Amino acid sequence: MAGFVFGLVLHPTRDVSEVVGIIERWAAQHGKTLAVRTEDGHRVPPSVRLLPAAELTDRSDALISIGGDGTMLGALRSAVRDPKPVLGVHLGRLGFLVEVEPPELPRALERLVAHDFTVESHACLACDVCGDDVVAFNDIALVRQPGAGFVTATLAVDGQRYGYYRCDALVVSTPTGSTAYSYAAGGPLISPAAQAVVVTPSAPMAGISRSVVLSPDEAVHLELRPDSAPVAVEMDGLVIREAATEGAVHVRYVRDAGQVVRLDPRRHQERNQLKLSLLDLPLLPDQLRELLPEGLRDQLSRRELPPSR
Repeated sequence: MAGFVFGLVLHPTRDVSEVVGIIERWAAQHGKTLAVRTEDGHRVPPSVRLLPAAELTDRSDALISIGGDGTMLGALRSAVRDPKPVLGVHLGRLGFLVEVEPPELPRALERLVAHDFTVESHACLACDVCGDDVVAFNDIALVRQPGAGFVTATLAVDGQRYGYYRCDALVVSTPTGSTAYSYAAGGPLISPAAQAVVVTPSAPMAGISRSVVLSPDEAVHLELRPDSAPVAVEMDGLVIREAATEGAVHVRYVRDAGQVVRLDPRRHQERNQLKLSLLDLPLLPDQLRELLPEGLRDQLSRRELPPSR
């Protein structure tokens, strides 16, 4: 166990020093090794080993994602060719994948090293985007540019043409991604235990106007029509093409492409159900606060007070 290596995957912009400090102190006490990408070396203590990005996953026994769901998705994509357990530490505002809060880290790390956890397997979408190979764990989306018209594309499944879309955006998602862009566009919630591919149009103007739920064994092919406006292509919310005017996106479902660490699956599921219900409430954060018991409101207010000088 002394050779156990944790690979740290950091949120690209947020301050992660407090969480990294907790992990670094625990690792020093227990004789474990921490590693991070070379380009993130200035954000971690000197004791953390620096590795080329291409080697971080290969030389780690587990990954620790410090951020929100976006950071977690990046960690999963980095390990897609050699899946490693990924523990998510929460720094975001509304995470569905991450589970652990910073104060829970020492116990979580002990359980991770002892293999006292369950693995939640996640599928991904292997996509050929206009000739470039990319991987998405949430979704791949074709999105119109404001003021430039509509996304117009045809849909074919296993080579059979289904019809066409004319819409603001066209989202192909995994069950994990069904709570993200697809959900915002009116798509169905798919259980993470299910295996399916969902194609959802956002603000459809013509053509197919409902979500299409497909088998994981069916290949999805979207092709821009000549009358389509230039579109941006997003992978897990990241823009990978800014103004495509022609070409196709071919999507294939890949099972067991990612391993998410779950320490308390039932509690995590209950939290996610609550988060989804809050998304549908048309209330601002201050209005939601008024729904809390008075004692809990006071606790939150004290936490948010600036430190005394």
